[in-house]
Amino acid sequence: MREIWMAVKRFLKERFSLRGDTDYEQNTIDAVRRGVMFKGVNLWTLIFATLIASIGLKVNSTAVIIGAMLISPLMGPILGVGLGTAQYDFPLIKKLFKNLLIATLFSIATSWLYFCLTPLAEAQSELLARTSPTIWDVLIALAGGIIGMVAVASREKGNPIAGVAIATALMPPLCTAGFGLAVGSVQYFAGALYLYIINSVMIALGTFRVAKLLKYPVVEVHTDKQRLTKRIIALVTVVIIAPSIFLAYRLVKNTVYEDSVNRFVATAFDLPDSQVLSKELSADPQGNKTLKVFVIGTPVDSS
Repeated sequence: MREIWMAVKRFLKERFSLRGDTDYEQNTIDAVRRGVMFKGVNLWTLIFATLIASIGLKVNSTAVIIGAMLISPLMGPILGVGLGTAQYDFPLIKKLFKNLLIATLFSIATSWLYFCLTPLAEAQSELLARTSPTIWDVLIALAGGIIGMVAVASREKGNPIAGVAIATALMPPLCTAGFGLAVGSVQYFAGALYLYIINSVMIALGTFRVAKLLKYPVVEVHTDKQRLTKRIIALVTVVIIAPSIFLAYRLVKNTVYEDSVNRFVATAFDLPDSQVLSKELSADPQGNKTLKVFVIGTPVDSS
């Protein structure tokens, strides 16, 4: 039995090992560090990617939004934060946070300016989708960070980075935050910014875990400082995740309730010579809910 277990263990280790496919450590580190500065070409690329994403969000075009996410250079400094943290390279982390802050401010400012000038003022579904992040966004971003770092560390980079850029959606939340500022909506601004923070932190965390797994060299720092860094990472992760769990619970609760309302309407108003035009569900400040159903055809008995 022990021999079987050892054979299975060797098989799994061989199959899941990343060592055979990874590039030289220094090549990976250099590749990540090259994409962290936001000036010149990178800054212009970011500004126009933000503009494209803002237009896509406003006209509700998924294809345009995906294109903007592929163009955006935002992924670089976030991967860099994860790698720098894994190496305890604090000067690099400081530099990365500075560049990430610059990129964030430029993106929000660009989208704010666009939405201030555009004549279209109504929020489309692509915009609204970025205002209520949940635990599922946390899981997507974490998985994206892991596969993103695995792709960067591999000899053959392949297509995962493009997929990560689309799945984790860093650019749309920033544009939605700019929209929130333009229309004066704290809900849109705060919700979108929270989604952006979730994505950024979880991508960095995924990168951190992969870099640790691959045993990248660390800068010589005191053990106490390393221990403090790990505690800060744990604390930030909990603080970031906690609200998303509550929002996910509320989303599931609302979805279940809306499904029950739809089933009730479909059953109760399945009448001959009558058709449901629309339904309206509202709630007062005390939480009492009212359902109004608008029907045409044969009069319905109120009982």
